[in-house]
Amino acid sequence: MMKKYDKLERNAIGRMVPTIINGREHVPFQGVGKFRPTGRKAAPLIATCADYPDDGNKLVESLREALVKSGLKDGMTISTHHHFRNGDLIANQIFDIAHDLGVRDLRWYPSASFPCHEHLIKYLEDGTINRIEGSMNGPLGKFCSEGNMKGMGVLRSHGGRYQAVQDGDVHIDVAVIAAPTADAFGNANGVDGPAACGLLGFALADSQYADRVIVVTDNLVPFPCIPWQIHGNYVDYTVKVDQVGIPEKIISGTTRITKSPDRLLMAEMTAEFCDQAGIIKDGFSYQAGAGGTALSIGNYFADLMRERGVKARFIRAGSNKYPVQMLEEGLVDYILDGQTFDLEGVRSMRENPGHINTSPFTSYNYHGKGNFSTMVDVVILGATEVDVNFNANVVTHSDGYLLHGMGGWQNCLFSKCTILPIPLFRDRIPVIKDEVTTICGPGELIDVIVTERGIAINPLRKDLIEKLKNTDLPVKTIEELKDEAEKICGVPPKPELDDELVAVIKWVDGTIIDAVRKVKTS
Repeated sequence: MMKKYDKLERNAIGRMVPTIINGREHVPFQGVGKFRPTGRKAAPLIATCADYPDDGNKLVESLREALVKSGLKDGMTISTHHHFRNGDLIANQIFDIAHDLGVRDLRWYPSASFPCHEHLIKYLEDGTINRIEGSMNGPLGKFCSEGNMKGMGVLRSHGGRYQAVQDGDVHIDVAVIAAPTADAFGNANGVDGPAACGLLGFALADSQYADRVIVVTDNLVPFPCIPWQIHGNYVDYTVKVDQVGIPEKIISGTTRITKSPDRLLMAEMTAEFCDQAGIIKDGFSYQAGAGGTALSIGNYFADLMRERGVKARFIRAGSNKYPVQMLEEGLVDYILDGQTFDLEGVRSMRENPGHINTSPFTSYNYHGKGNFSTMVDVVILGATEVDVNFNANVVTHSDGYLLHGMGGWQNCLFSKCTILPIPLFRDRIPVIKDEVTTICGPGELIDVIVTERGIAINPLRKDLIEKLKNTDLPVKTIEELKDEAEKICGVPPKPELDDELVAVIKWVDGTIIDAVRKVKTS
């Protein structure tokens, strides 16, 4: 039986990580920008048009038939994407079919999983699925944290997922792409149809590199499906089903401006910090999430831009109605969208030529010839924990449970200024620690921590410290913020963790930055 992991080594950030994972060798984190890959990109199978219908009709009767025709067998890697988020209806069906066929030891390679995939726990238990290599939200993360997964979990950023496929670290046997609209040839998009979700960029690598590609749609249109975000020339089979996703459940984040006084204060301080640092000017760019605090910051940015008569060149998104309003008002030239967080974002992508769909290849892939992240002036991100060295955690809670996805968080750290607006404590537990439970991002890439009780600037950013030396904002050291939280809440207990490892965190270059330990349950 294959060992989950072996050969622990101390990496460049001081964490003990395995170098053998699920039977394959991996490289420990060597430092930001230190690992230089060699060799050539992975190559998909050579296909021939002689094996495909001359009329372009690749329709098969069912997803089951498509999986059988794809040669589904034990030990394969099955990939899916998460553009439907908690409204996904296809991933569960794939493994229902696999279980019914008696197929075992599958590796599921989702771009993310959600609570709607709790259904798959029974297949993790009975061996249909060996492991998940992708972000695990909610019940699946809890299942993994308690040491119940047979294989080792591997968490990658969105860009890291594309990198892993491109570099040959992960070989996809069968990719199943749920598409709101498609034609029989396999051309597909996410902007049209009853389950429109915006775009399908997270499935790009899957379509390009998988041995077999299945497009599943509930809105079959005559050839050509325009626009095509997935090219039918990559696709083996097309399947028509009754419903691929629940559009109301694609919504991510609160998608509402926060009403919390503390979070509004953090948002205002963040915007004011950016203004005093000289970031908000004509032609600047930014990225923020879909949570209430991030949306509030975007609103403050918009107010400043109107007041000054300036506009942004682009907003790097996950889009929702607020950046869409800015685009349609003329406050920004372009939204460069990686995923769509509400139905207004879907509408805008369909209607606005300045609302551009992107993919992890263009935006985040660290093993490309540059990417968008380094060109963003400021990025606003969240975190579950940070420490006095500015290292940050986004996947585990303070109790050690693996309950959040990583998304594009790591990739965004390469922007010109990375700001984490976070409350000083949550549920009476301080957020700033001596040492984070899990390192997802190294402190050298995190520039500013904004809390409701003060702002800490990374000592490495002497330029920001100089610009803010005469500010009236409450700038403090990160140690002062930590002490303040502990005076209010007390020193938080360390999580009760076992020596056993249950998952690893990959850095953007494919090296291992940290490992997640099993949570003690008794």
